[in-house]
Amino acid sequence: MALGTGWIHIIDFDDENNIINKNVLLHQAGEIWHISASPADRGVLATCYNRTSDSKVLTCAAVWRMPKELESGSHESPDDSSSTAQTLELLCHLDNTAHGNMACVVWEPMGDGKKIISLADNHILLWDLQESSSQAVLASSASLEGKGQLKFTSGRWSPHHNCTQVATANDTTLRGWDTRSMSQIYCIENAHGQLVRDLDFNPNKQYYLASCGDDCKVKFWDTRNVTEPVKTLEEHSHWVWNVRYNHSHDQLVLTGSSDSRVILSNMVSISSEPFGHLVDDDDISDQEDHRSEEKSKEPLQDNVIATYEEHEDSVYAVDWSSADPWLFASLSYDGRLVINRVPRALKYHILL
Repeated sequence: MALGTGWIHIIDFDDENNIINKNVLLHQAGEIWHISASPADRGVLATCYNRTSDSKVLTCAAVWRMPKELESGSHESPDDSSSTAQTLELLCHLDNTAHGNMACVVWEPMGDGKKIISLADNHILLWDLQESSSQAVLASSASLEGKGQLKFTSGRWSPHHNCTQVATANDTTLRGWDTRSMSQIYCIENAHGQLVRDLDFNPNKQYYLASCGDDCKVKFWDTRNVTEPVKTLEEHSHWVWNVRYNHSHDQLVLTGSSDSRVILSNMVSISSEPFGHLVDDDDISDQEDHRSEEKSKEPLQDNVIATYEEHEDSVYAVDWSSADPWLFASLSYDGRLVINRVPRALKYHILL
């Protein structure tokens, strides 16, 4: 096998039998550093990968399609010894030769999956995919200005404001960008004491953004007032690599860290339902009583729900299932993938 070949594992979780099946896809372009799936087409994904050119290592990005039979998610796991890995079909390269090394690629969260932002060194690039995604045209771009070698580390596209805002991290700074003009709309300098690793937007509450970094902290921001965070979590003892809001119940927040732990937190006071599920007025016979009772209701308390210690190495990725809101996965440096569920008691507390 050629040096620098990458592999993608398509994981299929059989919920009824608690069995993980996998299919392996060959990524011939090189070693993969970042993967992001199209929200509009489950068979399409983008990768950032290393390529050697003139004895220099460059990080490039491309858009791929997986084989049709893997899109449906079959519960058939091929026998690893006998099956040969299938190959991803290259749709197009996101040509960044003029812009430097790619840090990550983020898809527009709504829409037809034709818009992508890539972060390359100090450039933020907006691409339009055309002709069945076989071509990527650079629509607009912007650059970080300032002293030193400024480099983006990560970014997230907001699902709010008609998908016109993107947040990025570089060094200890968070920035918001308007994708229509590629101009900066807010800047949070020294958001963390050390490098910012990851960001995520609250899916149900606009203006709310979570960040995490090498200062071992997770911070929650209201982007209308960026002087200080709304909340700070200090539960990890090493770099925090990932922060992820639950897609349906935004009080549930996952974090993964180099301390080998995954922490599930209940950030209910800054969620879209800080008082729990409110009862409809129609269900109350005496509305005055209801109003006075509601005023006296205190926001529910934030707490750590559970700490997961199945990993023996740094946890580099955590994410929620897009199909089941109570299911999440974590991945550590040693290649261990762990799938967990939100504790049943909490699930029913949220639902009932």
